[in-house]
Amino acid sequence: MAVNDECKLKFQDLKSKRSFRFITFKIDEHTQQVVVDRLGKPGDTYDDFTASMPDSECRYAVFDFDFTTDENCQKSKIFFISWSPDTSRVRSKMLYASSKDRFKRELDGIQLELQATDPSEMSMDIVKARAL
Repeated sequence: MAVNDECKLKFQDLKSKRSFRFITFKIDEHTQQVVVDRLGKPGDTYDDFTASMPDSECRYAVFDFDFTTDENCQKSKIFFISWSPDTSRVRSKMLYASSKDRFKRELDGIQLELQATDPSEMSMDIVKARAL
């Protein structure tokens, strides 16, 4: 599975310039490569991000999560999220599962990973708990 160069460039912008709050990626089955699906504006919230995930299609995503620690320090962590809803096609789930690790290696700077099959598995509470 090839990775479109735009994926790496946009991820670098998210990581170093904080140009985006999140990026969703999809596999283009015709070209057999991972491409950028959607870019979240810097002011977008986690709710905007979860709303952008399709109900019955798989996606990869990165989310730049800002939070405050118990010691009152501002921090940020970059999450890699593998979205594979139960309602998506079996072939699609297999394709995303088999190419996830290779794609993740292309994105240097991922700090935490989540896998979700429904919105409750990537709730804000779970993200906060993983970040702290």
